[in-house]
Amino acid sequence: MSTTASKNQLQDPVQADVFGLHEHGLRELGGAIEREIRALLPVRQTGKIAEVVGTLIKVAGIDLKLGELCELRTPQGKLLQHGEVIGFTREHAVVSPFAQLTEVSRATHVIGLQRPLSVPVGDALLGRVIDALGQPMDGRGPIEAEDSRPIFADPPNPMTRRMIEHPMVTGVRVIDAMTTLAEGQRMGIFAPAGVGKSTLLGMLARGAQCDINVIALIGERGREVREFVELILGEQGMARSVVVCATSDRSSSERAKAAYVATAIAEYFRDEGKRVLLMMDSLTRFARAGREIGLAAGEPPARRGFPPSVFAELPRLLERAGMGERGSITALYTVLAEDESGSDPIAEEVRGVLDGHLILSREIAAQNRYPAIDVLGSLSRVMSQVMPREFMASSARLRKLLAKHREVDMLLQIGEYQPGTNALADEAIAKIDALKAFLSQPTDAYADPAETEAALHELAQGNAQ
Repeated sequence: MSTTASKNQLQDPVQADVFGLHEHGLRELGGAIEREIRALLPVRQTGKIAEVVGTLIKVAGIDLKLGELCELRTPQGKLLQHGEVIGFTREHAVVSPFAQLTEVSRATHVIGLQRPLSVPVGDALLGRVIDALGQPMDGRGPIEAEDSRPIFADPPNPMTRRMIEHPMVTGVRVIDAMTTLAEGQRMGIFAPAGVGKSTLLGMLARGAQCDINVIALIGERGREVREFVELILGEQGMARSVVVCATSDRSSSERAKAAYVATAIAEYFRDEGKRVLLMMDSLTRFARAGREIGLAAGEPPARRGFPPSVFAELPRLLERAGMGERGSITALYTVLAEDESGSDPIAEEVRGVLDGHLILSREIAAQNRYPAIDVLGSLSRVMSQVMPREFMASSARLRKLLAKHREVDMLLQIGEYQPGTNALADEAIAKIDALKAFLSQPTDAYADPAETEAALHELAQGNAQ
């Protein structure tokens, strides 16, 4: 045996041991790196469609969470649409899709995204029209958002909310004088169809003293959206507005989500210190979308067929508006009055949660008086907190005159009223034309607050005939 061979034989076991340790260490290091990478990367679980029931999808083979956003894709990876987990059965997760189910099949893959729906936020949204998924609808290209925000959030802590202290001038004389809106107030607009709700919202969007308008159009007719944006809002209103739209042909999930998307956008601007005016048309259609989802998921019907989840969700949504630690959300929610009996469960529920209500009257609209606000039926619960005593006294005086005229109106029509029998009635009859003129306003006009206050005091003091 040569010296070289002997040396190699002595070194081979050592080399083998060193290289073996080195290889083992590399494997351990590689495994550790792989585990770290897997921990950082989101896990995309994939499930299969087990059953389609009405507008809902039952999904098997995947662990999903309530409220989680999902993708529905073809086996080739093409995105069909999104959906949201709304409940569970014993074996399946129940997903509510955001669009029609025309392309969905048993082979469709359901992928959990491990997050709720979020919406882009920022100044780039101003002047834009988006859908309930935050996607642009106005044909002006993608939105370069500064940030995104989940559409679900808790209301502000009641002990950290700033108190309501300041009026919000709207430029609508009847509101500013008789049912004054306050910054951070939540007001309902209760009205039957066709009496000028959208027109009133447009007047408020153009004239209200706020920084940002966020407008949610839920369940509207398709033709009405462009009319509202271009004819009612116009360039002046759209310049400081964000419009969230889910028309009546969209899925119940998309119509319901539009309310949350608009509220999340308003919350972002409030947190930036802005004075936001949130307008939602209509809260009734939001509730009806919730009814469709709840009944399809198997919830028992309650009042007027609405499931309990709708009545639980309404205060959660409405309480998110109001004053914050920095900015404010002043909110106006329209409610469709289905009948004159006052038994509409949505109207009844909302009236108890909000800080006031404006009643739009078909009778006043029939007289061609707009805005068709029934002053005697309307109420602002915070007006006394933000307006001086003299203003409140003059407003109350006009209410008293309107109430007395309504009381004697039938006698006037049949010719049975005798002048001089009641001094207040005589004053109301003498002033009724001036009162009606004061409470009416062209839809494209802005009422200066100083002029409104001067006219209010003049009418109340008896100098106007």
